[in-house]
Amino acid sequence: MDVFIPILTQMLVLFAFIAIGFLLYRIKVIPDNGTVVLSKLENTVFVPALVMGTFITNCTTENIGTLWRLLTVSCIMLIVLLPLSFLFAKVICRQDDFLKKIAIYGLEFSNFGFMGNAVVKGVFPEIFFEYTVFTLPFWFAIYAWGVPTLLIAESGQGDEKRPSRLKNFINPMLVAMLIGMVIGLSGLPLPAAVTGAVDTLANCMSPVAMILTGATVAKADVRALLKKPWLYELSAVRLALFPLLYILIVALLPKGDLLTPTVLVCGMCMSAMPMGLNAIVVPAAYGKDTSQAAALAIVTHLLSVISIPLLFLLFNAVVLK
Repeated sequence: MDVFIPILTQMLVLFAFIAIGFLLYRIKVIPDNGTVVLSKLENTVFVPALVMGTFITNCTTENIGTLWRLLTVSCIMLIVLLPLSFLFAKVICRQDDFLKKIAIYGLEFSNFGFMGNAVVKGVFPEIFFEYTVFTLPFWFAIYAWGVPTLLIAESGQGDEKRPSRLKNFINPMLVAMLIGMVIGLSGLPLPAAVTGAVDTLANCMSPVAMILTGATVAKADVRALLKKPWLYELSAVRLALFPLLYILIVALLPKGDLLTPTVLVCGMCMSAMPMGLNAIVVPAAYGKDTSQAAALAIVTHLLSVISIPLLFLLFNAVVLK
């Protein structure tokens, strides 16, 4: 199972954009407030376009009706990961409430979109359609709960926070998801110009997110961040513990109508990916310090070049034997 070359290629592309963002900020092409502008473009245009396009294409009555196995296992994974993510984030990030929220998000939601799609396209192209369906519950959870609750909502309690929380919940990404669901389930035909615009904007999401990551890192004290123990503890949980736990569980469960090889591979792709990029993109648009999230994203993506091939070799030997 040759996964190293496709992953390495994707990683080189990813880090090339990070390097561009780093350089552009250091030579002042991106000004000090440029990261906020890029973040707002991501949150109000590029990410909503990606979400809308994903749901228009994949959230259809045919998919939901015939691919129930994928959706069932995906929902189970989503539910099982939630208490584990809260537990490890609480233990590792005890002193920092905002970092704790970033950690919960990063542990619960991997980069199953940008990185996951690249791995599946490169190694398992025959199941790419099934993989996109498998990710639907996670997309829904991200934009219905993860983004508004963990990455946007203000901390604190009291009635004065309720309007802000409601406003944060009704965000462009959730609206785009609902529109995409309605169009996908209804089968409403769209003009080619509309679908082309949505696809083009969606394709901007990952490059701009990487440039934003590089600019964020350029603003931060990277050497100080790399000395933080939590950085490597969270990386170990995301890249090793969670996928190994998945391999152990599915290896012990009986295979049958629910746990087909396609479903198992989709779950493994979801489990093995590094931290998602929304933890950088979304908070930056609201003026929050994203240097910790950027450091965590860079470290997990860099280490995943080694961890993903090794995990898939183990998965192939233990589960798909």
